[in-house]
Amino acid sequence: MSTMKTVIRVGIADMNIVNMPNTIRTSGLGSCVGVVLYDEVKKIAGLLHVMLPDSSLGRSDNINLAKFADTGIYALMELLKAEGVRPLSLKAKIAGGAQMFQFGTSDSIRIGPRNVEAVKKELARLSIPIIAEDTGGSSGRTIEFDPATKMLSIRTVNAGIREI
Repeated sequence: MSTMKTVIRVGIADMNIVNMPNTIRTSGLGSCVGVVLYDEVKKIAGLLHVMLPDSSLGRSDNINLAKFADTGIYALMELLKAEGVRPLSLKAKIAGGAQMFQFGTSDSIRIGPRNVEAVKKELARLSIPIIAEDTGGSSGRTIEFDPATKMLSIRTVNAGIREI
């Protein structure tokens, strides 16, 4: 009996969850950060593609929760809770947050590093440990997480593939 494996795709400022044997993937991580929350016993994972650090940067009252680190991580945790995951069993792996533009030092240019800081702050607030990370640099990434193996595969532009 062969098991078909499906790759669930997550867009920019989007999130979703996956059960094994399926995997979950997002691409276009430049200054954005991919946040994987997973339960290694239940073999379920969620992926969030964070675009901006703070929902106060939103331009309306009707915001996309997945767009921001401060709202998206909590929303993803709630999705996983609805699937029976206990928040205390969650672990995280993160990737992305590149400094895509090498000119200027203003905060408006430092989106990647600010995204990484905001993600780490929110994970700490929710007591979710970061097991591994591949952040910073100046190259874009595509990531894919396999809840069965707990491996995060990271394909970095001009640098190949590595697993954490």
